[in-house]
Amino acid sequence: MRFLNIGHIAETVARFAHAVNGKHVEDAADLAEAYREAIAKLRPFAPAEAGVAITYEDGRWARHCRAEGIFEHIFAGATATDGPTREAWDMKVHGAFEHVRTLDPNLHRLAELFVTDVVVLNSGVDGGGSANTLPGVVVMSPAETWEVPDFAECLVHEALHTGLFVMDMAYGMFNLTSREMEGERYRALSAVKLGQMRPLDKAFHAAAVTVPLMYMQHLRGVSTLVDLYTSSLRQACESLGHQRQHFTDYGRLLLDEMTEWAGTGPEPLDFGHVARSISSVRYAGYKPAVAA
Repeated sequence: MRFLNIGHIAETVARFAHAVNGKHVEDAADLAEAYREAIAKLRPFAPAEAGVAITYEDGRWARHCRAEGIFEHIFAGATATDGPTREAWDMKVHGAFEHVRTLDPNLHRLAELFVTDVVVLNSGVDGGGSANTLPGVVVMSPAETWEVPDFAECLVHEALHTGLFVMDMAYGMFNLTSREMEGERYRALSAVKLGQMRPLDKAFHAAAVTVPLMYMQHLRGVSTLVDLYTSSLRQACESLGHQRQHFTDYGRLLLDEMTEWAGTGPEPLDFGHVARSISSVRYAGYKPAVAA
């Protein structure tokens, strides 16, 4: 599954950065800097040169999101937070990056590359959010019971959403517009919002992000999300397959790789394949077709 492959991600970000910045990324060591330079042109506030910036319900990203109606369901109920709460969140966000590193260093590279800003708040809506209009920004509204692994799963979840946004910008995944995909005829079953039909792009994203979340729990010896999502992912892949004609060649490639891995059961999911997908050179070296 090349949407998780660190080599494919690197080449995709390099192409994305070249398209936005107008200059080639000459060395892998320059990739993060080039990515941050590119996304600075696509959002109102530039990221820091390195690391992750953490802000809260009263920060500039929160003000921007409220003003623009972004993540309204998250920001609507946000309450004021105090210093100790923020310090605890900071520790868990930084701990989340380290947790991902201990599970899989290349999965950590994915999260570290794509996530530049984290907005943490208490809204009563447990979960996270990311948007293609704000690349690099992750919003988290953690439940009181969240520990570092929960923060880590949210982080990777939203990092992959961002990665998929970048892949879509670099290669194109669908041959329909976002507005067209809102139509009932172009919807597919969600793997996360169980039983719900979602716009095609959102349904694909939802299916894709279940893969690293189940993988992370598998590495920890936990089966909660594996039990929850195995069947729903298979159903979602089948539903997405009915809309296959609305994917581009690149989108079909990603869909087919995920569908093949998910299988139809009753065999258990092969998480060794996920590990190989993240690290293997087999999934790097994608060459997009050149229009005649």
